[in-house]
Amino acid sequence: MRSVPRILAVLLVLSLPLWAQHDHGGGHAVGGGYIPKHGPPPSHGRPAPPSEHIQGHPEAPHVHHNGQWIGHNYGADEARFHLDHPWEHGHFPGGIGRGHTWHLVGGGPGRFWFGGFYFSVAPVDIGYCGDWNWDGDDIVIYDDPDHVGWYLAYNVRLGTYVHVMYLGT
Repeated sequence: MRSVPRILAVLLVLSLPLWAQHDHGGGHAVGGGYIPKHGPPPSHGRPAPPSEHIQGHPEAPHVHHNGQWIGHNYGADEARFHLDHPWEHGHFPGGIGRGHTWHLVGGGPGRFWFGGFYFSVAPVDIGYCGDWNWDGDDIVIYDDPDHVGWYLAYNVRLGTYVHVMYLGT
């Protein structure tokens, strides 16, 4: 009978790292299948780094499980997102927002696709999607309220997002 308490103690010690990875009411967990109800509100701030430098948070723009979009604080006049010909390939005709999850089936940041639709990641955001699975992750497309001609592609698995441009069908 002495072994039962020892086994329980070992199991408890081994489970602590798993327990520490979960959100315990703070609303800050990221990814893991969470899908935001809506996209970010329009930004009125100045550019800031997307990471809060909190342990366990991605260094990429991301969304907390409480719906807070982190890293989307570039105002509408941000030159890096200016397009001379917004909507050059038209508006994305597929479903946008929660309830419209798309499965990536190929490509990479320069050109990826799903459901017969093609997109590319904004050059400034390419460094934020190095861990995306371009032939397997699920994403949700949201309107970008600040940058005309851009959408936000949210990775359901990782909880991160990047600016993307619709390239057509």
